[in-house]
Amino acid sequence: MTTDANWPLFTAPPPADPVRPFTVGDAPGCPRCGRVPLAGERFCEQCGTPLPAHPGASALDLDADPAPTLPDTLPSADASPPNQPTGGTGGEPLEPVARPCVECGGIVDGDGYCQTCGTKAASPRDHFEQAPATWVGGVCDRGISHHRNEDALALWAAEEDEQRAVLVVCDGVSTSTDSDVASLAAAQRAVAVLQVNQPAGLGIAASQDAALAAALTRATAQANAAVIDNSVEGESPASCTFAAALVVAGRIHHASLGDSRVYWIGDTERRQLSQDDSLAQELMSQGVARAEAESHPQAHAITKWLGRDAQGIEPSIGTWDVVEDGWLLVCSDGLWNYASAAEDLGLQVDAACAESSEPVAVARRLVAWANSQGGKDNITVALARCRANLPSAQSIL
Repeated sequence: MTTDANWPLFTAPPPADPVRPFTVGDAPGCPRCGRVPLAGERFCEQCGTPLPAHPGASALDLDADPAPTLPDTLPSADASPPNQPTGGTGGEPLEPVARPCVECGGIVDGDGYCQTCGTKAASPRDHFEQAPATWVGGVCDRGISHHRNEDALALWAAEEDEQRAVLVVCDGVSTSTDSDVASLAAAQRAVAVLQVNQPAGLGIAASQDAALAAALTRATAQANAAVIDNSVEGESPASCTFAAALVVAGRIHHASLGDSRVYWIGDTERRQLSQDDSLAQELMSQGVARAEAESHPQAHAITKWLGRDAQGIEPSIGTWDVVEDGWLLVCSDGLWNYASAAEDLGLQVDAACAESSEPVAVARRLVAWANSQGGKDNITVALARCRANLPSAQSIL
């Protein structure tokens, strides 16, 4: 979650000026992106371009290791990203291996740089995808402006019956320490709890709703514990938003803290299911129009979050009956910032489905669209393709 509250909500920012090399003092900037390097850097830490020698650099500076080791194997569609937090799920960190350079076709070695052109390879944490079943998938992307991906995504689904799925999205607060690790830990912990904790209640829908609401509340508490387990005490401890949705036999159960959202995008009905914990939402609750409230300079200031300094972690909870075909969409504000109202976001989903309705493909197109609008924040999109002909909750109890 970006803390720059002034980025636009409904329109793309104006095109950036062409990148020009610049200097600060005697240090020449990167010829590709303009970043001013630290003494001794041989390649730009932002884009990997070989750097001109600093006028005062010594031979020892130029021989220094340009960067810490990075994991270099991109995860598969159903794998978790490699820099695993403690207590998470989804496998062990991936081992660095050689891979082709996207710039020149050379070999990216274990140090994260191409041995031919020197380009720095993207971290697997910058962009990863998950597809636990053919009807569920998601994409988590760094966006354009952020230096790292502090969003997180975790999914689980039953393939055989298309009646059970768990979708969780967390958005790390940019000003907090290690929010990228903590948000991933929170998402993974919540999914681990919810995939094995889907009680049926006493055999009626109202009882199951209450039981699943309690399960979502427990999962939120466990996600908060995961954030604390993966953060340190300090002036700005790790914190993140939380949005989770369960698909259980034709009914959606959702919970949220902060401003990551849950939407229903049906063939005819489009609705934001979750309610933000934010200044913008408070303004809307007072009667301020959405466009005005979400354009406020502090619109993205959240009033609830997960983390050591959280004042309360009781999530907002709700349900939705699937009575027509459509999409369950869970996303971070990196997506909805450019199309907040459900009708507007629904139009983007329609456009993303034009070529394919495969969930990961749709999520990729939504991420690409958000990046085309400016990509000011990290972007996460999780989707479940729900069918109207699934049995009701009562009929399976």
